[in-house]
Amino acid sequence: MTIAPANLSDPTVAAFVKAVNAHDKEAFLKVLAADATMSDDGSDRDLQEWIDKEIFDTGGHMDVQKESDGGHTLVVNYRNDTWGEMRTRWRFVISPGGGRISRFETGQA
Repeated sequence: MTIAPANLSDPTVAAFVKAVNAHDKEAFLKVLAADATMSDDGSDRDLQEWIDKEIFDTGGHMDVQKESDGGHTLVVNYRNDTWGEMRTRWRFVISPGGGRISRFETGQA
């Protein structure tokens, strides 16, 4: 069963998922801290390059299957035009007092 973004526990993570699914890069960047970092399958990646390649240039979409850790960890059926659909885990670090994502990590679940 898919969890709608509006029903996710953490509003910042919900905004991230909504922005990905709406292909709204401006909204996506607003939810990230200015110095945000990310990793994919355990390797740090260039954030701007990765989000273009894996999300915005390829029609990325997140169907959330499960959340834990107060909504900061998600299990997602993620799909894009390059890789098709795969089960992935996403972990988010929210900056203290900022309500923005300072780091996210994704990889196969």
